[in-house]
Amino acid sequence: MHGSVIRAAAFVAAIFALYIAGAMLLPALVDLYYGNEDWKVFAVCAFTTGAIALTVAAATRDRTPIRSTRLAFFVVAVLWTTLGVIGGLPLYTASLRLDFTSAVFESVSAITTTGSTVISGLDDLPPGILLWRSLLQWIGGLGVIALGLFFLPLLNVGGFSYFRIESSDIEDRPFDRLASFLRALVGIYIGLTALCAFAYVAAGMSTFDAVNHAMTTLATGGFSTHDASFGYFEGSAVLLVGTLFMILGALPFSILILFIVRGRLDALRDPQIRLFLVYTVVILLAVAIHRRIVNETPFSEALVTSAFNIVSIITTTGYASEDYSLWGPFSVMVFFFATFLGGCSGSTSGGTKAYRFVILARMLQNGLRLLVYGRAIQPLRYGTRVVDEEMQRSVTLFVIAFIVVWVGGSLALAAGNVDIVTSMTASLTALTNVGPGLGPIVGPAGNFTPLSDYAKWILSAIMLLGRLEILAVLVLFTPTFWRN
Repeated sequence: MHGSVIRAAAFVAAIFALYIAGAMLLPALVDLYYGNEDWKVFAVCAFTTGAIALTVAAATRDRTPIRSTRLAFFVVAVLWTTLGVIGGLPLYTASLRLDFTSAVFESVSAITTTGSTVISGLDDLPPGILLWRSLLQWIGGLGVIALGLFFLPLLNVGGFSYFRIESSDIEDRPFDRLASFLRALVGIYIGLTALCAFAYVAAGMSTFDAVNHAMTTLATGGFSTHDASFGYFEGSAVLLVGTLFMILGALPFSILILFIVRGRLDALRDPQIRLFLVYTVVILLAVAIHRRIVNETPFSEALVTSAFNIVSIITTTGYASEDYSLWGPFSVMVFFFATFLGGCSGSTSGGTKAYRFVILARMLQNGLRLLVYGRAIQPLRYGTRVVDEEMQRSVTLFVIAFIVVWVGGSLALAAGNVDIVTSMTASLTALTNVGPGLGPIVGPAGNFTPLSDYAKWILSAIMLLGRLEILAVLVLFTPTFWRN
């Protein structure tokens, strides 16, 4: 690979590392305010990271290389890997006494908004560490939106920018309005986070809990300040607030911008939004009704708790209000399949994403029609626009890669002496960035701590693969990519 590409990737990673170093000062100030000694750890990590990042930025600053898909692939992979390691430094050196593997696992889980954790005793942790975990997820959520809206669609490996499909005046010039769009994006993201925090306070949370949970709710990340997650809080109001804002976090932010800033009601007619809301409502009603009939749970309670936990899994947030694996085989099976779904493209949500299911359904429909009318020419449509063959190929490749990585990850975990249920669901939940899997170790009431270092590194890699839409990482392992 040309040296300018490597220098450019190092420069971009160094610049973003400076932002992360600045963010470390926030938990430092919080710990200093509460009189916790960990403020020194965050301060030292901030200044050390900042100094190294400045040195690397100065050493790699050069003329901007020619823009290419190779540069974009490499920059994205280097950037997210770097952030995962840097984010783990305070966790490694703080009073938690995590080993390096666990610290990186926790950090990668945060920035990919997965929510799997190796930390227990959250209720007694210093506030700075709790805030840092939430802040990493919030930053990761914003990065995920930018990744899905701007980078992956241009690389034709994943993501599905609304503007490329529905806005002909922008699709050929996607960066002409980047500055104004980014201002609106950041403003809405911050605004929804603040609104969520106020709603949590009104529902009965403390201010500190509300701020932390608001960041991890909008990021659809799932980190909590309590071991019991939302089971710590009493009443249904908190669950209802969480359900609403998890859904908002799983909607395309490009469409939210069109709706909020420009008043475009037609933007809400996006087929992926309709499909996402339909399968979410159908699944939560099925679970609630089943619990009412089989377990004789009061329907109002079954509806609220089913809605919260189902939405949490579908949006890949990973909160839990109770151990839903105790709801019976039907519910467990539903939660397992819900792990595959995900929210919408251009959101903070992970998973397969609704737009791919829309396109796959259209491809299946056209394929069946061709069996009857062999010479029929039927364009594949997404809403009112025709989906070209390139996008269809991208969706097909993603599905194939998803299955291959999931199976490969499951086998790799099983090779490390992890049981079958844990291997399959841990690999799946890491790939879809959901957080909890099934079983006593990685289930909603479990913790990833018992897993070996080998298993944690495997899952960390899978989380990054899932967050970067798989293909954007796998291409780095092809010989063609490294040829000049």
